[in-house]
Amino acid sequence: MKSRDNLLRLKRFQVDEKRRQVTQIETMIADFSRMAEELDRQIEDEERRVGVTDISHFAYPTFAKAAMQRRDNLNGSIADLQAQLDAAQGALAEAFEDLKKVELLEERDQDRERQAESQRAQAELDAIGLAMHMRAT
Repeated sequence: MKSRDNLLRLKRFQVDEKRRQVTQIETMIADFSRMAEELDRQIEDEERRVGVTDISHFAYPTFAKAAMQRRDNLNGSIADLQAQLDAAQGALAEAFEDLKKVELLEERDQDRERQAESQRAQAELDAIGLAMHMRAT
């Protein structure tokens, strides 16, 4: 049973680790999305301030071009992270299934132990009852 306990602990640790990875990736995606939205606002503000919205215009603000590049890089990173998130969620689901399998085996073993103990207790009670019946007769 000790090896099963160790296996159960290992599977729980693996599930927790996969959850942490999923949460970390989700947090990074949210942070990058907020940063990209902020860059969008800054670009709009700069375009409004200068009065030029055509990127190819010679007077288009350099800051807005640089902000667009940073925003595009963030969006690319978000896409990469989304792929990582999908993989991490799949790994989490698989780790969770493995944990459930081990938990079910553990539960089945505990049920068998309880049933065996119940049978032993019943056998003892039957022996006591038989002994009392033999004394009475």
